[in-house]
Amino acid sequence: MPELALIIGIVRHGWGDRVLEASCKAGSEGCTIILGRGVGIHEKQRILGIPVEPEKEIVLSLTYPDKTEAVLEAIVRAGELDKPGTGIAFVVPVGKLVGVAHRRDDSCRD
Repeated sequence: MPELALIIGIVRHGWGDRVLEASCKAGSEGCTIILGRGVGIHEKQRILGIPVEPEKEIVLSLTYPDKTEAVLEAIVRAGELDKPGTGIAFVVPVGKLVGVAHRRDDSCRD
């Protein structure tokens, strides 16, 4: 099995679809969006003294190492991650993968 990388992008609620689409167009082998909550240094907001826990969308993008940089750059652009408080993205190597059969010629296609 070829080596793979998982790019994890944590973006603002409502931005997951555009990040997923950009990831696929850049060559990701597959993507998943999950919902989450979190608090970063730019998100400690209060309404009437009550702390607000902002919702996030977590985009998981599976990719081959030769496409990792292009997919990561696409995620940064689509999620505007170069601006403070918009989210983060990071890459994790994937040691093993089971349960799917990936082929390089059909990434993120119906």
